[in-house]
Amino acid sequence: MCKARVAAYGYPCEEYQVTTEDGYILSLKRIPHAGNSTEDKTPVLLFHGLMVDGFCWVLSTPKQSLGFILADAGFDVWIANCRGTKSSRKHTSLTPEDPAFWDFSWDELAAYDLPAVLQFVYNQTGGKKVHYVGHSLGTLIILAAFSEHKLIDIVRSAVLLCPIAYLHRTKSRLILLAARIFLAEEEYKVRGFNNIAFHRSHILIMSSCLLKLSDELIEAGLLELTMIGQESWGQKVRLWKREGEHEALQSARAPAVQSLPLFLTHGGQDFLDDVPDTRHLLRTLVREHDSDDIEVLYMPDYAHGDFVMGYNAPQLI
Repeated sequence: MCKARVAAYGYPCEEYQVTTEDGYILSLKRIPHAGNSTEDKTPVLLFHGLMVDGFCWVLSTPKQSLGFILADAGFDVWIANCRGTKSSRKHTSLTPEDPAFWDFSWDELAAYDLPAVLQFVYNQTGGKKVHYVGHSLGTLIILAAFSEHKLIDIVRSAVLLCPIAYLHRTKSRLILLAARIFLAEEEYKVRGFNNIAFHRSHILIMSSCLLKLSDELIEAGLLELTMIGQESWGQKVRLWKREGEHEALQSARAPAVQSLPLFLTHGGQDFLDDVPDTRHLLRTLVREHDSDDIEVLYMPDYAHGDFVMGYNAPQLI
């Protein structure tokens, strides 16, 4: 990403590797500033959604991509890539060919990936609190962490694009399919399927994007995808428990974000993050939060991916 995209537009780009407590080695990119500016900046961490990676934040031109826009606005921009994505497929003892490598869900992302990356950014920037921007899956894991009273001390604010916490009204065909194949998970594993790949050209079309996307693959861990799908059977975000334990699911507490500034935005055409589900989350947050620190933007014509890749997103959000 640094060489092919960020540096190509004249921005400085740094690459780091962050090792989680359970051994995954994650790729972390940094745009420390725009142009020749070297003054002290406030850090912001961007965490991608499901079935994409950090590339989505710099996918289009500098005027269209949030990663570049924030750098131009004077922020120290950090871009996360969770385990299993193209640039985060290393482990201290496993390889992607090992089925155990793919044996994770969003619960591990909340418990290991997010804390490791956030703490790394916090330490690297001299103990500055970090602004957090998450999309889709990136919102789910920060809400899960907050529900366990984690990371709040090092986060300055949170921007939740298409926040996921309740999925029982979702109309997403992919997620509903994932929920149905949840019961067939073991058969998939027996057949050797531990991750699912999709051509990007089958998922998004951007007339302004000059990249040859059809040759690239988006992959998601089977367990991660089926876990998200399984949430559509319930009514709230739940913490996953491994096979063999007495309970498969454990209800999460309401996020402990009483004084943290929050900005949430969601769309009327989003079949994954359905409007009634998002409003249910908002009611929960308002009960637990100082309402003066919550800002909500509803985009009636926006779908799930538009908040990151929509051509008019920079002007409207």
